[in-house]
Formats: sequence, structure tokens, C-alpha cells
Amino acid sequence: MSYAQNTLGASGLAADAKSLNLLKLQAGQNTPGAIKEAAKQFESLFMRELIKSMREATMKSGLMDSPGGDLGADLLDQQFAVQMSGQPGGLSDLIAKQLARQMGGDDAPSNPEKPSLMPLSSLSKASSLAAYGAPSPGSAQGRFVQRHTQTAAKVAQASGLPASYMLGQAGHETGWGQHEIRLKGGAPSHNLFGIKAGSGWTGKVAEVTTTEYVGGVAHKTVAKFRAYDSYEDSFRDYARLITQTPRYAQAAQATGSVQAFASGLQKAGYATDPQYANKLSRAITSTLALQRSMA
Repeated sequence: MSYAQNTLGASGLAADAKSLNLLKLQAGQNTPGAIKEAAKQFESLFMRELIKSMREATMKSGLMDSPGGDLGADLLDQQFAVQMSGQPGGLSDLIAKQLARQMGGDDAPSNPEKPSLMPLSSLSKASSLAAYGAPSPGSAQGRFVQRHTQTAAKVAQASGLPASYMLGQAGHETGWGQHEIRLKGGAPSHNLFGIKAGSGWTGKVAEVTTTEYVGGVAHKTVAKFRAYDSYEDSFRDYARLITQTPRYAQAAQATGSVQAFASGLQKAGYATDPQYANKLSRAITSTLALQRSMA
């Protein structure tokens, strides 16, 4: 039995602090085999967290929910993570290079034509996400989430709506801040949620061309949208709309599931796009994954 098999157990995945410490010790042996195995295990951990976040974002039926079922799902996630790790050209190769460089010490030769690899701690928060197509903190989505996280958290505390749900929807509606609604002359409307200005709205208005779906067919039309003095005003108005308007009551009570919340908004007529719930679910799920990497 190899050292890795002896320390990591039958699951093949370091899942606790003790196992991680042993994994680091194993990498410290500074042999190609030990470094390769350690890199594979680190990649497995990243994959497990990614799979876990995707599972948590999936709506449950409630018929088979139980502590035993949750344990079984967790064990299954571990096995999927192990099987998907260690592939040629994957994240484990990058981690292995980083470990070999670190184990080589300060006198290890460097290549001036290649940039130095990022610290291993940074790989766990950025490179692992990029390797599997998830957003990175430096992307447009990452910058948008970072910019509005504090405001979303503040409004979430007052309204009860999850900050990640609001951030995901605001990002989806604005193309992660790249297509915000603007007033005549180019000034920002601060409207992050695409809320229209109906007859009862007495505030500022931005009139722009938008896409609406009639019978599943997209049409361009000019519509009036609410305008605010700040992004915080936008978050607060959105929260009031969802939590205090009867038509959105079902969605407001379904915040335990990303898909249920998104479906509730679509059923209530928040948007005319027939694929709105699916698109919104993806935006919120990727926001959740991004927030985990930034934590």
C-alpha cells in the first residue's frame, strides 16, 4: 500500500484538515510521484467544492430527502471528484508545477521568458474556477460582484432575499454591468434589475429600446424604466417589489432553491423571455461559485 493510499483512505480524497496536513507532508517528499499525487488530490478537493455548489443550487423534490440521502450524495460527489481529477492538461498539472517549484527552494532555476506561477493558495480561489469554465474574480462578473457585494448584503439583511440571488439577477439584467440602462445624455439610471416605470411610478424615468417576447418571438420596442439616485436605491426598490408585491409572493418564499426562485419570477411575469428562469438560474449559480472562491 502506498503512502497516499494509507493516509487518504478508501475514498481517495483528502476531506479534512488532518488529511490535508498529511497531503502537504507527502508533497514535501519532493519526489515526482508524491508531487503528482498531491496535485491530483488538491484538484479533487476543488472539484468536490464545485460539484457541491452545483448540487446545492439544484431544486430538490423533497421525496427522497434525508440525512442518509445527503451522506450518500456527499460520497457520490467525492467519487465524481476523484474520477474527474488528474486528467492530462488539467489543473493538477499546473499545481504539480507549482509544488515542484516551491519544493525546489530559492535556488531553483527560473525561466525569464515565462511568468512565475501564482501562489498555491491563489490557485484554490481562481485557477480552479477558470479551469472548469467558472467565472474568476478578475472577470467582468467578478468585478461586478465585488463592486455590489456590500450593498447587496446590506439589503439582504433588511429584506431576507439572498444577496447572491440579487447579485445574480442584477448581473444577468445588465450583462454584468456592461449594458446598464442609461438616461438621455448617457447618465446612469442605476437600474440594475430592468424594472419598468409603470403608471404608479413618480420618480425619474429612462426611456430605451428593449427586447420583449410575444408568443415566444423576440421584438424590439421602446419602454420606460425606473431611474434611481444610487445603486443602493435600485437594490432596495427591487427587494420591495419582490417581497411586498403579491404577484411575486411565491418566488419570495422559494429562496431555498435557485431554480424554484427563478421559476417563480418567470411564472409571475417578471420577464417575457421564455428561457428567463434557466438563464437566471445559471447567473445565480455562477455567482454562488464565484463568492465561494472569493471567501
